[in-house]
Amino acid sequence: MSPEPILSARGLVKRYGKVTALDHADFDLMPGEILAVIGDNGAGKSTLIKALCGAVQPDAGEIRLDGAPVRFAAPMQAQEAGIATVYQSLALSPALSIVDNMFMGRELRKPGIAGSLFRALDHGRMRAFAREKLSELGLMTIQNIDQTVETLSGGQRQGVAVARAAAFGSKVIILDEPTAALGVKESRRVLELILDVKARGIPIILISHNMPHVFEVADRIHIHRLGRRLCVIDPKSHSMSDAVALMTGPRRRGGRGRLSPATKSIGPLPGADPGAFSCPVPALYRRLCVWPKRRDGRLEYRELE
Repeated sequence: MSPEPILSARGLVKRYGKVTALDHADFDLMPGEILAVIGDNGAGKSTLIKALCGAVQPDAGEIRLDGAPVRFAAPMQAQEAGIATVYQSLALSPALSIVDNMFMGRELRKPGIAGSLFRALDHGRMRAFAREKLSELGLMTIQNIDQTVETLSGGQRQGVAVARAAAFGSKVIILDEPTAALGVKESRRVLELILDVKARGIPIILISHNMPHVFEVADRIHIHRLGRRLCVIDPKSHSMSDAVALMTGPRRRGGRGRLSPATKSIGPLPGADPGAFSCPVPALYRRLCVWPKRRDGRLEYRELE
């Protein structure tokens, strides 16, 4: 018996005037997995994630958390339910310390009259908690947790944002392009951090355009196209060129199910929505899909299979 999704959505619709950002979109996140969400620009990935974390309210459809229907009117409600989101902008205040950023909006008050009447903050408890969470994720290369965030490197800032999400996102963590603005070394540390969070049993939704990173850490890959889920593939049985072709390959022409020519089937894909799209890989695209490889100081191209 397969486990029930910890977070799921059925038939989500979101329209902005005449533009349909979500067109009866479905979604499933299983317990303890890393689910990558990929798609071309304008596919509706961001709107889907915003609907799941309460940043936007869908016009139709249902979202379930732990099997129970939920409707978030604001991101804070999703956070209180255990869904934490790390946006590409990180939502950190550069002028505040690491501790202050981790507890932004969740500050701990001192016990007794000092906290209830005078609203005094319990800096000692917050420092101890922040140090504990950073240590759990191997981020204590940061020497002073009272230093301002603006003094940290890009990878360290990303680490603070992920640590904050892991500390307060008890059920689901959503990461939006966590390595987009990072170098090779810092990206590697963030990927290790993602795997560390997964090892703690927290499921992760990873939105990324970086295919090597997606195929390295994801357990399943949700391919989003034209406002809905096209299919879900296993990165162990499909290649990067397969995923890119599904994202950008031929659209239907004419009636339902008719596709443009020059396609090669890769077989049935698990998780595909019935009647949404077939899942072929354009043969011409596969011939043209290349990957750079450096040899003898020259940039060479080979076919990606």
